[in-house]
Amino acid sequence: MDLASELAVDHSPDAPQRAAGTTVTADALVTAAKACSRTLGGLAFAAPITQVYNPLVYAWDLHAAYLRLAGSGKKKVVFLGMNPGPFGMAQTGVPFGEVAAVRDWMGLSGSVGHPPVEHPKRPITGLACTRSEVSGRRLWGLFAQRFITPQAFFAAHFVANWCPLAFMEEGGKNHTPDQLPKAEAAAVEQACDEHLRAVVAALTPEWVVGVGRFAHQAAERAIAVKTVRFATIPHPSPANPAANKDWAGAATRALVEQGVW
Repeated sequence: MDLASELAVDHSPDAPQRAAGTTVTADALVTAAKACSRTLGGLAFAAPITQVYNPLVYAWDLHAAYLRLAGSGKKKVVFLGMNPGPFGMAQTGVPFGEVAAVRDWMGLSGSVGHPPVEHPKRPITGLACTRSEVSGRRLWGLFAQRFITPQAFFAAHFVANWCPLAFMEEGGKNHTPDQLPKAEAAAVEQACDEHLRAVVAALTPEWVVGVGRFAHQAAERAIAVKTVRFATIPHPSPANPAANKDWAGAATRALVEQGVW
């Protein structure tokens, strides 16, 4: 059903505004994600990177389902991560996509394929993955604890990743975007900054919150909208020593102190 048909079903006075704030917003996110994926798919990466996973291709069904669930309507806050973890978005197509949060809390389902070249130490099993993405468990766990339902959280919040690609080295080690050489980093930055600007244009948030320093800096560089304010929270990764002791409490305090919550 197209937007015009959808509006015709509901004759209440504010029906067009509601439809424009939900269907059109999610459609814009879908379009932006596809464009970013196409651009990044044309890039090449040299050693030490041996595998590049793009979950916007092989896990598109789940990613699109997430955008439809989370991206309906305007938002007050966009949380921004860096790029997929091997047991999170790389498996589920959802930013910080801890399987339990995606499947059980959000109630999402969808088929997940495989990247063209799969690392033997980083197999893709989708929602059947039994490994936990600690960063995602902590992030979505905080939101579930505070807002109870995904509908309550997504009413004013959205979670995105700056870059949708996961990079791996020969031994399976994660290679983060900030470790890319200058020429490769510039091409990734151009595509990912453009995508972030499209997300902000669609959702018109008051705040963009960087989850960690890299994402915070990326947001400040990419977004020139004067109405957007920037904040940051500690990254929930266990690689961040500060995150291993009451990360949820520290993140909540940071959001309250900066005026986001």
